Amino acid sequence: MFGKLEDLVRSLEEINLELSSPDVMSDQNKYMKLMKEQSELTPIVEKYKEYKAACDGIDESLMILDEESDEEMKELAKEELSSCREAKEKCEQELKILMLPKDPNDDRNVFVEIRGGAGGDEASLFAADLFKMYSKYSEAHNWKVNIISISDNGIGGFKEIVFMIEGKGAYSKLKYESGVHRVQRIPVTESGGRIHTSTATVAIMAEVDDVEVDIDPNDCKIDVYRASGNGGQCVNTTDSAVRITHLPTGIVVTCQDEKSQLKNKDKAMKVLRSRIYEMEQEKAESAQAEKRRSQIGTGDRSEKIRTYNFPQGRVTDHRIKFTSHRLNDILNGELSEIIENIITADQTAKLSHMNSEGI
Repeated sequence: MFGKLEDLVRSLEEINLELSSPDVMSDQNKYMKLMKEQSELTPIVEKYKEYKAACDGIDESLMILDEESDEEMKELAKEELSSCREAKEKCEQELKILMLPKDPNDDRNVFVEIRGGAGGDEASLFAADLFKMYSKYSEAHNWKVNIISISDNGIGGFKEIVFMIEGKGAYSKLKYESGVHRVQRIPVTESGGRIHTSTATVAIMAEVDDVEVDIDPNDCKIDVYRASGNGGQCVNTTDSAVRITHLPTGIVVTCQDEKSQLKNKDKAMKVLRSRIYEMEQEKAESAQAEKRRSQIGTGDRSEKIRTYNFPQGRVTDHRIKFTSHRLNDILNGELSEIIENIITADQTAKLSHMNSEGI
């Protein structure tokens, strides 16, 4: 690892030198590429410098203890030695995490699909609660939320809602949200006051570029129709809604959020690319079963990941055995505690896997 770190130090020095070159500054694409590489390497190199400083401190303290006869100086050296050893161990652990392979999708925008599952109208109402939760979380991170399509149940719930979240690092935080979310509460539609268990499924997909997923137009069946529901004067008077069926995979995408048929088609194609990309990723990951076992689940829609229990006011994430009694805060978008705990557990699992493999 340390040989690779020395290579990264040299790489960062070269990048910093290139960035000061007039030729690079005049080439916007190259300049942005180098800036991205610089931002990725800087935290690693800075932490490595901290590690080396701690190592130097250990050597100096040991030298003082070996050569110094003054007892007061020796006591100070012992304290410094203990402090430097602690700093070295901490930096080494942080460097291992920083050196973990980076998910290439982490900086991308995401498409989110939420569908009501078991539980009828209550499941649809819970899907609406989850949409609000992710919208509030996005707002706190200054991310932008754009609705692609909605199928409502007429009483404030969503049978299905598809939306895009635009913001740096959106995928890195939200990728762990894919799966089955379960709610336990007395439904507003229940007159008998019995606690029901309902579910909603969440799918998180990274936005992908046109060149990454090549879709043959001949493989797509495109239908246009009149949109329904809220959306302004033109929503029910023009054939602006678009439905795209990808024949080889059977994937169907609809979009009716925009008044323009062209804009709806463009949005629907973006969702289709992301769904196909996710499908290909799942195939690749299932072929690497060991990799899937060495990380927290990030994509299986059938995996029950979390329970929201209203009578007890708690939220439990089943993957990491984490429970919080701040249910209302979490549903109001305060997801950071759960997500950071999942990220830490994921990193720990990956480090453990690397150590067992002797990497």
